[in-house]
Amino acid sequence: MSSAPRFKQIKQFLEQNISSGEWSVGTRIPTEAELCEQFSVSRMTVNKAVRDLVNDGWLERTPRLGTFVCQRKAESPLMDIRNIADEIRSRGQTYHSEIINLSRITASEDVAMRLGIMLGSEVFWSEIVHYADSLPVQVECRWVSPKHAPNYEEQDFSQITPNQYLVETCPLSTIEHTVEAILPPRAIANLLQIDTAQPCLLLHRRTWSNDQLVSTALLYHPGNRYKLSATAHL
Repeated sequence: MSSAPRFKQIKQFLEQNISSGEWSVGTRIPTEAELCEQFSVSRMTVNKAVRDLVNDGWLERTPRLGTFVCQRKAESPLMDIRNIADEIRSRGQTYHSEIINLSRITASEDVAMRLGIMLGSEVFWSEIVHYADSLPVQVECRWVSPKHAPNYEEQDFSQITPNQYLVETCPLSTIEHTVEAILPPRAIANLLQIDTAQPCLLLHRRTWSNDQLVSTALLYHPGNRYKLSATAHL
């Protein structure tokens, strides 16, 4: 028998049933009373194991109905830039993207301010939806300076992500991130397959290469399927 504390044994039992697919998303797990009887432990011990898995994103409690296996949230580092395709594949999911727009436009006042260029300058504009398996996890709206990435418009972004292309073309030296919680515009909500009343995480990103501002992007994530994390070493 394992020498781990009883609550950890219960937690491992629950995790194994979820990870193996025995309990799929939406499955109602045994009640706390049933787990108490199965493991011969107190309600407090079971509650701690279940609470830890709720906090870790494995389970979701629904008042008066029970505790259910939920779709775990995807996660991106806030203080770094990773290729979203690599992130998704590292979690064992299948990545694909849908290109909504890829064109050359005239910079509006807002875009000119974001990129630090003259109003009316030509910029590249792309709008891409990134999927993990069949679920959209990010809508990427990006403006790119033709001066630094002149071939951006010619890329096949179904085969390579904008991030991968820009990192290879203009090695990044500085990034700027700002995050806010918003209710998505209808067009974004439709692309993310969510309701406009469902909160989104919006990440504002600007990237520099050798002190030159190369691109600015708005990255929309469904709040119930995504989280951003940061680690600081003090």
